[in-house]
Amino acid sequence: MAETPARPSSLINTVYGAFVRGLGGWISIADLIVLMGELGVDAPAVRSAISRLKKRGTLTQERRDGTGYRLSPAMESIFDEGDRRIFGNLEPARLEDGWVLAIFSVPESERAHRHQLRSRLTWLGFGNVSPGVWIAPARLLEDARRTLVRVELADYVHLFTGDAAFAQLGSAVGDWWDFEAIEEQYALFTDEYGPAAAELVRRPVVDTVDAFRTYVPMLTQWRRLPYLDPGLPAELLPADWNAVEARKVFLSLHSLLAEGARGHVREVAGLASSTGRADGVFG
Repeated sequence: MAETPARPSSLINTVYGAFVRGLGGWISIADLIVLMGELGVDAPAVRSAISRLKKRGTLTQERRDGTGYRLSPAMESIFDEGDRRIFGNLEPARLEDGWVLAIFSVPESERAHRHQLRSRLTWLGFGNVSPGVWIAPARLLEDARRTLVRVELADYVHLFTGDAAFAQLGSAVGDWWDFEAIEEQYALFTDEYGPAAAELVRRPVVDTVDAFRTYVPMLTQWRRLPYLDPGLPAELLPADWNAVEARKVFLSLHSLLAEGARGHVREVAGLASSTGRADGVFG
């Protein structure tokens, strides 16, 4: 199954999250068009995507020497959450740390919120135990709490933490999460970027333009996976769980390409690193 090319808006989100936040937070539309052109996105598509992101409240316009955009203040916490999910959940959760349960009940008159809740909990990495009952490793509690408050759904949900002490837990998780769908996404990522990682390990010095052209699409594809996969304890996963290999590919490419890609953005846009923010995946 071929990977669908990333949408321009997704690539722009990655550029802002991985680089622009740590380089002053603002970039001119002219420089962004140059960078996106190196990813195969033409100027009209960039402007259209920027317009949509502005309407959604993701970006705000700001004039300096020219017109440019920065992340809206409301998006900072969302991108901070992305940082935690992308790097904080690379290792499996520990079984002894327990679980978080999300239990919700929505009045019939507000049933549209049921779909919203199911979508949000799925995106957060929760598995569906039964109608209105969802479960995830306990380390996702704070992200769940913050997200539900932000989207104004917290009043419908009760969150509990505790242990899951029953013998069938190992088989039950296969019903609560769609392992096949998760593994398919990991396989797509490894098939797409595994050969590049193997080549770059042998040839670690990479031109900054090439680093940028590989890193941004790679990170854009990867950053969905820590949301689909909650990082279940290793004891509960299939023995051949292919996330292990995919994570190795991701970490290898990140270590080899991130700094060069950041340097290229800095050079094109003439941006300097912000004080008080360490360089990372999204910063």
